[in-house]
Amino acid sequence: MSTVTTVGSFFPSVRCCAPPSTSPLSNGRLKLNHVSNTARRLAVSTEQAISTETTTERNETTMRNHVSNGRLKESEEGEGMKEKQKNPYALELEKTEMELRSSRKSLEDYFEESKNFIAKSDGGGGGPPRWFSPLECGSRLDNSPLLLFLPGIDGIGLGLSKQHNTLGKIFDIWCLHIPVKDRTSFLGLVKLIERTVRSESYCFPNRPIYLAGESLGACLALAVAARNPDVDLVLVLANPATSFEKSQLQPLIPLLEVLPFQHQLTIPYMLSLMTGDSLRMAMDNAVKGFPLEQTIGGLSQDLVAMSSYLNALANILPRETLLWKLQMLKTASAYANSRLHAVKSQTLVLSSGRDQLLRSEEEGQRLYVALPKCEIRKFNDSGHFLFLEHDVDLANIIKGASCYRRGKYLDYISDYIPPTPLEFKKLYDSNRLFVLATSPVMLSYFQDGKIVRGLAGVPSEGPVLYVGYHMLMGFEVIPLISNFLLERNILIRGITHPMLYVKLKKEGMMPPLQQFDAVRTMGAVPVSGSNFYKLMSSKAHALLYPGGMREAYHRKGEEYKLFWPEKSEFVRMASRFGAKIVPFGVVGEDDFGEVVFDYDDQMKIPFLRDYIKGLSEEVVSLRTEAGGEVGQQDLHQVGIVPKFPGRFYYYFGKPIETEGRKQELRDREKAHELYLHVKSEVENCIAFLKEKRESDPYRNILARLAYQASHGFDAEVPTFDI
Repeated sequence: MSTVTTVGSFFPSVRCCAPPSTSPLSNGRLKLNHVSNTARRLAVSTEQAISTETTTERNETTMRNHVSNGRLKESEEGEGMKEKQKNPYALELEKTEMELRSSRKSLEDYFEESKNFIAKSDGGGGGPPRWFSPLECGSRLDNSPLLLFLPGIDGIGLGLSKQHNTLGKIFDIWCLHIPVKDRTSFLGLVKLIERTVRSESYCFPNRPIYLAGESLGACLALAVAARNPDVDLVLVLANPATSFEKSQLQPLIPLLEVLPFQHQLTIPYMLSLMTGDSLRMAMDNAVKGFPLEQTIGGLSQDLVAMSSYLNALANILPRETLLWKLQMLKTASAYANSRLHAVKSQTLVLSSGRDQLLRSEEEGQRLYVALPKCEIRKFNDSGHFLFLEHDVDLANIIKGASCYRRGKYLDYISDYIPPTPLEFKKLYDSNRLFVLATSPVMLSYFQDGKIVRGLAGVPSEGPVLYVGYHMLMGFEVIPLISNFLLERNILIRGITHPMLYVKLKKEGMMPPLQQFDAVRTMGAVPVSGSNFYKLMSSKAHALLYPGGMREAYHRKGEEYKLFWPEKSEFVRMASRFGAKIVPFGVVGEDDFGEVVFDYDDQMKIPFLRDYIKGLSEEVVSLRTEAGGEVGQQDLHQVGIVPKFPGRFYYYFGKPIETEGRKQELRDREKAHELYLHVKSEVENCIAFLKEKRESDPYRNILARLAYQASHGFDAEVPTFDI
């Protein structure tokens, strides 16, 4: 028998996870039933469908994967270059930003709605725990996995309020609602979640189930995973309360037990610990990209809201409720910690550096070591309520960590979701100064045999394989990927070293995996024959560096020297799908830095030699059949002395057709001949750029800055005559 309740909500429209007969009421309130775990359900609101029809169509278009031609969106543009401002991706970004400004919610809005949600639930906070989901979180993608959001001490899933729009595009979201007056034990909640997990796993055995929990919810997720090792679960744990015994709240339990009623006003101070750096959170939500007047107004509202919310929450969560929650946290922490050894699920831990409620930073590192399939992402300036902070996008974090999959195993091609315009803007803005400093000059070979500035000469239709020189530290990749997307609406997918995806036991010398999230977000895949095959078969635009790490971490005096293996690794695969091979060269590294401490120097130092060898053994070896230094590719860093910035130059040469040459290129000699031709073309592109840049009057950064000072910093800086 189901219990029907009516609640207010901090979501515009909400569906309960029950049969479709249950629908929202006309006043924005809804009926919530116990979840029926027989199959996946979707409820639809007519009002919601009308108001979001245009937005949904646009979002579906934006999220469409590049299946047929390697482009993010279909377009009627030909091979010629369009103006950057006319690019549909850039237009979509501009439109999305405008909508964000008009629909922005302040912290006051979220806190007020959550207060109403708590106060009006079952007319006073009663009823059993149950699942609900915002209507606008209806899955946008086929076969989207289920994500169960497990709330923290608030019990209502406040953290989901800023995340559900983006999560709802790639997940089917259910949120656990624990009413204020509910006294279900921790083990009782675990069993409730467990029943849902096992039922959904039975109905959809080939799809993973995501458990996203914050604080208390993270302990629930760990407990369910430990009890159900046979279920395919992916855990996303934000500031898990497994560190409760070491937290500042542990001593509060006996204090609350003896605290007189007249001292109830001390509770807001206790609750204030949950918000971390309140001023910084308010600042982040107020100032990101909005006009000064709106920023000042939003900041003052958010600071007032933060203070009033804590008092309101103290009234809504009386001493008895808070005491119950703290006692549950103690139980949850002990239960989860005692069963960590049984957790085998893929896990992503999100740790805040300024969590004043829990020792999340230390705990994240402990779980990273204790759990076999665990990765960690650190947010050094964030507080306990991580999901309420402006810069935290859970959907983007999951995608960037390569944790998003729709089957038993991650498929880097079919499971990949291109970055949204806002995700790309965030990445681009973080590298804007670097792009400004390098002021890249892009040249391409046009159809009529002319060399033109810009990317008008590169093919529009895939599959296309870009093969070139890997500059020092791979610095050339950032402007390359960005310009292709902004100018031609083409998302290039890099074929990269496995170290970007492997959890290493030895840390310190190599960057943490978190630093490569942006690369994965932009579509990079680990190098393998199967991934190469899938990219070409899906008609993608792929980027390949045959010289790999040997070129990117070259020795002193080896600038612009190609280190390609002897075997023609990519030619026959490209010809199998009729891919166009575009050779390209890039120069400019010698104007930005000089290698002064290279691999040879490091191997002369015993402890560095042993460290490098041990580190390299942890990562899958590439091209072992190649032999020599190309096949070796030991993982290491190089010491670089920076120089006064010069400029980056790219030249994408004449595309080499392989269409119709499949049979011919099966012959190893013919394939090797084409391989050497591609290598020669890359060397010619590099030589061309090295010669032409000598006549560039704006090669020096001071000359470029002077030009932009008078023409605007968005103006394209001239270069040499072509």
